[in-house]
Amino acid sequence: MNVIPCRPQRRRPAPLARALFLATALFAGPALALSPPSTPDVGHMGIIGLQESYLAPQHWIAQLPDADAVILDRAGIDAQNARMRQLDTSMHDLLALPASLPRALVQEQINGISRASSRPLYDVQGKPVDAAQLKAISDNVALDAVPAQRPLQYGLVVHRAALRAFPTNLRVFSTKGDTDIDRFQESALFPGDAVAVLHESADGKWLFISSERYAAWIEKQYVATGSAEQVFGYGAQGPYRVITGAKAFTAHTPEEPRVSDLQLEMGVRVPVLADWPAMKTVNGQQAHAAHVIQLPVRNDDGSLSIVPALLPRSQDSAEDYLPLTRRNLITQAFKFLGERYGWGHSYDTRDCSGFVSEIYRSFGVLLPRNTSAQAVSPALDRLPFTDKDGKAKRDAAIAQLQVGDLIYIPGHVMMMLGHADGRTWVIHDTSGGSWFGGDGKRVHAALNGVSVTPLEPMMASDSATYIDRMTNIQRIRPQARK
Repeated sequence: MNVIPCRPQRRRPAPLARALFLATALFAGPALALSPPSTPDVGHMGIIGLQESYLAPQHWIAQLPDADAVILDRAGIDAQNARMRQLDTSMHDLLALPASLPRALVQEQINGISRASSRPLYDVQGKPVDAAQLKAISDNVALDAVPAQRPLQYGLVVHRAALRAFPTNLRVFSTKGDTDIDRFQESALFPGDAVAVLHESADGKWLFISSERYAAWIEKQYVATGSAEQVFGYGAQGPYRVITGAKAFTAHTPEEPRVSDLQLEMGVRVPVLADWPAMKTVNGQQAHAAHVIQLPVRNDDGSLSIVPALLPRSQDSAEDYLPLTRRNLITQAFKFLGERYGWGHSYDTRDCSGFVSEIYRSFGVLLPRNTSAQAVSPALDRLPFTDKDGKAKRDAAIAQLQVGDLIYIPGHVMMMLGHADGRTWVIHDTSGGSWFGGDGKRVHAALNGVSVTPLEPMMASDSATYIDRMTNIQRIRPQARK
């Protein structure tokens, strides 16, 4: 099994404000010769080298002499995020957008992502998506309807929502029967995410938006529009609750279905109404066993309101972002263990770059959305590799990895956990993996979720390992002062 990219690699269009799209795609260097191991050790559930104890965070934490040492304090994280917004062109400064956007610029941004496929596409039944369907989808983009000057609108996302390459919910696939990799699926946004609205589809059901990290199509029903003061004022002051579980859900409430059983992802920070009267109910429920939080909702006219909701104390949350320590990095990563892989955040889960982003988001650390942008971000402590870098340099870099370091191969990212049995171990959200078996042939594993694997024996092809194909290592740590 060759490595399946976690995210599509897309051409970057011209910048909007600073830059509105993805960093340049990464390309694999030439394969390095490798002989299959003579005595591979088949481990727990068939995964090479794996012991069941490795599936517990305590195993890896126990190896650390400084598990609770703070890697970056709050001031350091704020400085890191400021550097990310300043230096990384995949970030979008929404407040820097002009009040009126020219047609050519809006059209260019839409064309950067809504591009016709050059290969056949199939629906969930394996039937070809015909030319008439594709034309109808393309027509719904309504590119010619972009006005000469488009008034800028701001909004907040009110429900976890997919970001799509085209304004459609039609799922399309490159191969019959393979319904995991939806080629129109791009990413997802979460409740409270701020967006700039750039365009509307012909059917009026979709918006083309830019968030801080991505631009694509989102269903209109999931965005509430308001003034810049309303949108960017939401959550600007505490107190807060930060979601520290893989997912959390608000309390069920028939009185206010807009905030009932609402899914909140790891790292989402919501404002708290700390002075809520003790005996006053929230949507029909007394609040002693929950946190009274504020959430954005969409009114019937599409406008934004902020309403109270209950986040049960049983849900995994904290009063603010967690301290960035190695213990917490491992603990947070393992909260996703076994979750199904979701290309572009489909299945209400996440992909490899979303996995590491949401781990770091629980500490308040901002990362680019896609592997292609994360891997080359100038705002991080980057160690790059080219096709001229041989085995010695690559192996030396692997030996010096620290917990939380991010390892990139084309289309994929892994987080380093530790060393065991002479191997480097990683946790990653992956569609699959392979290694050589005792017969000298590659074993293909449909991991298809957040998995713990050794790094060294993982194969990108019959002749190249993941380490051979490694393009970058990124580390989040204090920057040297000048």
